[in-house]
Amino acid sequence: MQSSKRIKLKVCGMRDTENIRKVAALHPDYMGFIFYPGSKRVVGQNFEIPEDLPSGIRRVGVFVNEETLLMLNQAKKHSLDMIQLHGTETVQQCAELKTEGLRVIKAFSIGGDFDFDVIRSYKNSVDYFLFDTKGPGYGGSGLTFDWKILEKYDQEVPFFLSGGLSPGNILEIEKLKGMNIHALDINSGVELQPGLKDVHLIDNIRMALLNNHWIEY
Repeated sequence: MQSSKRIKLKVCGMRDTENIRKVAALHPDYMGFIFYPGSKRVVGQNFEIPEDLPSGIRRVGVFVNEETLLMLNQAKKHSLDMIQLHGTETVQQCAELKTEGLRVIKAFSIGGDFDFDVIRSYKNSVDYFLFDTKGPGYGGSGLTFDWKILEKYDQEVPFFLSGGLSPGNILEIEKLKGMNIHALDINSGVELQPGLKDVHLIDNIRMALLNNHWIEY
């Protein structure tokens, strides 16, 4: 990884108020909140993002095959900066969200037979792609995929890397040298239990990235 390449950090699957505050003290660039009812990390009906969450941390709402109006309502209620789409959302729906002033991350589940041609039509309707491990559910599997397949991606749209990232494998992102990686998305690999993050593990990742000049604070 070139020393001039600065990688941002996203912590996803947050919902506990005090845990949010403790993780926020580490200054991640993004924090993700899951609104998909089928997730073990869903925020729930009475969820509120702490008012003292630093403005420099971008708020990302994660949805799966949801109606545009509901997502816009949640974005307004929680002052979301970005919408992350993990289902089979269309190019048109992505464009609709961008028209409303939201930045859009479109996630794709990556397996050994993934065909990058399927993402081509989304390029002008999203700000970022997110590449996650293919599994039976939508994210949070704790498993990595073979990053070598990303060599087949044309790198035109910057991407978030997700899927089983942890202190044990974080330095392996060196293998992605020269790719258009925007941020690392960490979730299950730094958890005490679903929705509750281990602040020390996140700090370990942060320090490893900092020491290798991949992030700056």
